Formats: sequence, C-alpha cells, structure tokens
Amino acid sequence: MSDTKTLEKTKDDTAPFVLRDDDAGAPGVTRLTLNRPDELNALSEGMLAALQAELDAIAANRAVRVVVLTGAGRAFCAGHNLKQMRANYSLEYQQSLFATCSKMMQSLLRLPQPVIAEVRGLATAAGCQLVATCDLAIATDTARLATSGINVGLFCSTPGVAVGRAVARKHAMDLLLTGDFLDAPRAAEIGLINRAVPEALIDETVGELAAKLARKSAHALALGKQAFYRQLEMGITDAYAFAGDEMARNMMDRDAAEGIDAFIEKRDPDWDHGPREGDDG
Repeated sequence: MSDTKTLEKTKDDTAPFVLRDDDAGAPGVTRLTLNRPDELNALSEGMLAALQAELDAIAANRAVRVVVLTGAGRAFCAGHNLKQMRANYSLEYQQSLFATCSKMMQSLLRLPQPVIAEVRGLATAAGCQLVATCDLAIATDTARLATSGINVGLFCSTPGVAVGRAVARKHAMDLLLTGDFLDAPRAAEIGLINRAVPEALIDETVGELAAKLARKSAHALALGKQAFYRQLEMGITDAYAFAGDEMARNMMDRDAAEGIDAFIEKRDPDWDHGPREGDDG
C-alpha cells in the first residue's frame, strides 16, 4: 500500500497511484504524492482507493504527526477522471463514485493529523475541492485553481461543499458559476489557500510549516482539529458550550499540564503524554 520509492514520471499503469514517504524532511512528517502525472493526477477509481487506503493507515499511526499532500508533474489534481465517468455511464456508477470521493474528503477532515496541501500547477474541480478540504494549503505563485465543471455542463456541487466552507459565499459562487481560474495570489487573498510562494521556495515553506506542526502536541492538535470542524456546524450558543467543554477537558490532559509546566519553568515541553489518566481519548 505504501511506497517510498523515488518519484518518477511514468505512463506505467502498474506504478502506485499514491507514493508515500515517511521520511519527508522532519520527524513525524509523511508526504503523500498523487502519482498519475500523465492523467494530471485525476481522481480515478484507482486514485481514490489508493488515497483512502493511505489515509486509513495514517489515521491509526501515531508516529505520523503531519501529512503533506501533493501531486506529481504539472498538476496537483485535475478533478475526476471524465473519460472513466463517460465510459461507465449509469446513474448508479456516478452515485457510487461521488459517494466514494465524499468519503475520502471526509476522511481528510477526520484524520487526527493536520494535512497541508502543497499545490503546484492546476487544481481544478474535485482537485480544488481537495485543496479546500486540507487543513492548510501552500501553492506556488504560478498555480491556478478553479471549480471548472460548469464549463462542461457539470456544476461542481460536491467541490462547492468544501469551497463554500473555505471562502465567503460570494467568492464561492463566483468560482462555481463562472468556472474561471484563479491565480494563486488571488486564491490566497480570498482564503482558498494560505499562501502563494515562488516555486523555488515552496519546498522550504511547506517543510518549515510541517516541521513546526510536528513539534506541537499531537494529542492537542488532534483534539483541536476535531473540535474545530464540529463546532463549525453548530449555532453560536451550542458552539461555545461545546468548545468550552472541549477546552476544559483538554486542560486536564497530561500534555497540557506538561506544556504549561514547561512554559512556567522556561524549558522545552516533552510531549506525547496524551490524555488524562483513565481517558482513552
């Protein structure tokens, strides 16, 4: 399932759909690379299955603290594989495909570890959805993003779920209705990505960010990520009640006690003591 071989551009259909590198520049950082460059890393059945398998494995692996997701070649991800969709032209197939993709996107949200999208080239339709779903996103300043399905008569309804939660409504509808491309600096301005950086700096920028997160309490990051996405779906009163209880419980965790003691004692914290005694969370 996992593969740490050197990335190669290839038309070999037997090559892994997703390459995995568990030694991605810093301890605890895992890199997943979509590995169908000649198909612009489209989310085919094989790609979705491979990515889902990697996410499932990583979710249970406490040694992985941060995930970097990127694409081989000249695209991050060009969305669904339209040729495959047309070759399987039934409602049942389309429903199954979108359900599979939606499950994978939700697995990214539920993953305990933070996920950083490293975006080069194109990120279109479900590829743009993938960027919007990741917790953080850094792109080269030449990258271009779009929910371009409308240009072939297919409104990007599922990408709209992620994009509509990442940017303001008017920006989301502009993208969805027009199918126009955004350059990376503009995508950063509206909040679709965090930053746009020169190509020469993206490896360093993403590497520094991943290493910074990997030095945090993995337990606290996992709790916080889960709580953040849950409270977004609540009304303000319920959100505060939920978040307040989460913080109170987090305060009782051993990592929080260690972190506060380290701050008071002016030393580096020794993480990974996990939840409080008697709590499996």
